[in-house]
Amino acid sequence: MTVSLQFAAPGSDIAFLVARVLFGAVVAFMGLNHFMNVDQMTGYAEMKGLPAPRFGVVFSGGMLVFGGLGIAAGVFPALAAGAIAVFLLVGTPLFHDFWAVPEDQQQSEMTNFLKNTVMFGGALVFLALSSVSWPYAVGVSLF
Repeated sequence: MTVSLQFAAPGSDIAFLVARVLFGAVVAFMGLNHFMNVDQMTGYAEMKGLPAPRFGVVFSGGMLVFGGLGIAAGVFPALAAGAIAVFLLVGTPLFHDFWAVPEDQQQSEMTNFLKNTVMFGGALVFLALSSVSWPYAVGVSLF
């Protein structure tokens, strides 16, 4: 049984579409950034103690591109939102540990930590809504 996502307010289907596209595009761009700056990001991942840092950068970049495009298009929304949520859940405290860096880096790391926390919340919202039919979506889903 497929349940459609129905909003009460006029234009809210369009607002949901815009939110999906904006969120998904930013996440997909973050993933592309992993590929465009793989050497620099590998060095950072290595500094943070990630085992197999290059593989981690490439794999997580793929997760973000897949997740972002999936959310934007409404394709496999549970997998897409789940990939983003897992990346943020694991990566945020590992890479943006503002409590453990020198004082001159704390503000930058805290900003990135908080940004990722907000994005994690957004990914959870999309994950919670993944079992319903999204308006203006391609409509490919596991459920």
